[in-house]
Amino acid sequence: MKAMMLHHPGMIEDVQLKCETLDIQEPKESEILIRVKFCAVCRTDLHLIEGDLPVPELPVIPGHQVVGIIEETGDRIDEFKKGDRVGVPWMSSTCCRCGYCKGGTENLCDLAQFTGLDRHGGYAEYITAPGQFVYKLPDEIADHQAAPLLCSGIIGYRSLKLSGLRSGQKLGIYGFGASAHITIQVAIHLNCEVYVFTRSEEHRIHAEELGAVWSGGSNDDPGTELDSVLIFAPSGVLMVDSLKNLRKGGTVVSAGIHMSDIPKFPYRLLYGERAMMSATNATHQDGLEFLKLASEIPIRTEVKLYQLEQANQALLDLKQSRIKGAAVLTID
Repeated sequence: MKAMMLHHPGMIEDVQLKCETLDIQEPKESEILIRVKFCAVCRTDLHLIEGDLPVPELPVIPGHQVVGIIEETGDRIDEFKKGDRVGVPWMSSTCCRCGYCKGGTENLCDLAQFTGLDRHGGYAEYITAPGQFVYKLPDEIADHQAAPLLCSGIIGYRSLKLSGLRSGQKLGIYGFGASAHITIQVAIHLNCEVYVFTRSEEHRIHAEELGAVWSGGSNDDPGTELDSVLIFAPSGVLMVDSLKNLRKGGTVVSAGIHMSDIPKFPYRLLYGERAMMSATNATHQDGLEFLKLASEIPIRTEVKLYQLEQANQALLDLKQSRIKGAAVLTID
């Protein structure tokens, strides 16, 4: 099979992924072999390729928003069968024994494994995945549009839940890439007003096309206090900037896996029972809830398609904010 391999971390401008031919892996007893049709590109992929996230073992195939068809199942797989259309997300497996796993917060498991980081991911023609976090996909959503839902969508949904946003309230979104353009559709479905902060003029236009009532830069005044804020850009200073627009009792949630350091700031910005927190991965239940909701709304992702061999270009375009919506690799 063809696959895009990372051998050494480095700047994506230096073309880090190499197209190689590998043997197709046989699924273990609790795994599934999937023929990949599409794999969305995530900023987390960029972080691990450029060394912001440590990779346990190299080489590795990145990619964790995979849509494909089951080719073979292990002996202990009962829920899925050959021919099923499925999705593979960032979360790959957990220990199933710790307090987090038993308490329904397996996203915090210390022994969690992640697709495209701890095991080979979806920048390839085939992938094997543990059955624990594989999802059957709604028929109402096309394959290429479903791929970005599997991380960008799910983490945005979890971030919304953590923010405590309620119907009719005002939401601020900082950064407007793949996750944000999905999350805004959920917020508007909840009859919320959405205010978008982004440095890209094209992304501001995109946000308003999707229903934002206001868009501007991170230091611009939206003219109102916000009930909740989600930070999608990996910039710690935005956590502080957002506090200036947050009402008392409101919550700022960082949706990213990596962020620059949060700078020192005066306590008065936090005072008034304002809260700052992070969203960490997502539970299996988050994914089930979100995929059901995505088909009901229905969510429509905007995608730019790239061939598998163009993965480096897709990642560079992502880094340079040249993508409207999400980048998705198509595997012939």
